[in-house]
Amino acid sequence: MSKQSFAFAFVLALATIGTVVSPARSGPDENGWEKMVFHVDDSRYARWMLMLARSYLEDSPKASLVIVAYGPGVDFALEGAEDSNGNPYAPSLFELTSKGVAIRLCGTTLRAREIAPGSVVDGVEVVPSGIAEIARLQLKMGYAYLKP
Repeated sequence: MSKQSFAFAFVLALATIGTVVSPARSGPDENGWEKMVFHVDDSRYARWMLMLARSYLEDSPKASLVIVAYGPGVDFALEGAEDSNGNPYAPSLFELTSKGVAIRLCGTTLRAREIAPGSVVDGVEVVPSGIAEIARLQLKMGYAYLKP
């Protein structure tokens, strides 16, 4: 193989690696914002997750955070939901959504559990599938993944 052929193959390999790695990359996007998706599948950990999201925003105020819940994880975002100490979740959800955090619940879970979409706290969005939303955010949007 000539030096020119080797150099061309090397540059082509580097370009291909960059293309393969790029979509899954997390961290700052083109605006310098970090992107993180929090996965909640059990509301017992919701208070911890909300604290982590709040803390993350304190460290990185321009971060783009999305909380996605499915299965028993949706319970914290329903009207009247309280943690094990009797503290309502709604004020914390409102605080985070007012700071730009998106909270998304799985529509499949709501239908399967016969939970009316109207019983979801204001500001919380219902998406068709929680699992598909997490995958979309990671694979197509470059969000890093955290499961508290």
